[in-house]
Amino acid sequence: MRRPLRRRPTAGGSAAEAANPRARLLALAVALAGCGGPSFDGTVYRGSEVAFRVPPAPAGWKPLSVSDAAVAYRDEANGSTIALNGRCRNEDDVPLVSLTNHLFLHFTEREVLKQEVVPFDGREAMHTVLSAKLDGVPKVFDVWVLKKNGCVYDMLLIADPARYAAGEPAFTRMVRGFSTLPADDD
Repeated sequence: MRRPLRRRPTAGGSAAEAANPRARLLALAVALAGCGGPSFDGTVYRGSEVAFRVPPAPAGWKPLSVSDAAVAYRDEANGSTIALNGRCRNEDDVPLVSLTNHLFLHFTEREVLKQEVVPFDGREAMHTVLSAKLDGVPKVFDVWVLKKNGCVYDMLLIADPARYAAGEPAFTRMVRGFSTLPADDD
């Protein structure tokens, strides 16, 4: 008569747990959740290529899920949106003004109200405020574009023209508290 094989306990638990496929799948899912896509804990964003730190969301601003932004907030009371994004590509060294202009290719009636190159996070950034129409709707855009270590970071405030002044201080605090981080730090 053959004796049934005895399963040895594993480091992860008992022999019964090791034999249970559901338990193994659950353990795998938990392990992979920590290795998954981008994460944002409220102040630190970590993606596959970029990482950065920002101050906590301004009072009254709610997190917003936007496909073209790593981090975004919306202030419904003032009709304003803050969007932050970063990307790293092996491209030619594109000037800051070209990177900024590229953000507004599909806009009409563009008028630059302010444009300056300023020191930012150990490099130079282009700060631009402009009015333009997006799908025929007038907006004011306050934009910061930073190039650092082969990556480009965009920080935008999009506001209704009549309420731009209400959202600008919160956006300025967010920008002033922005700093890049090594993407591979844990």
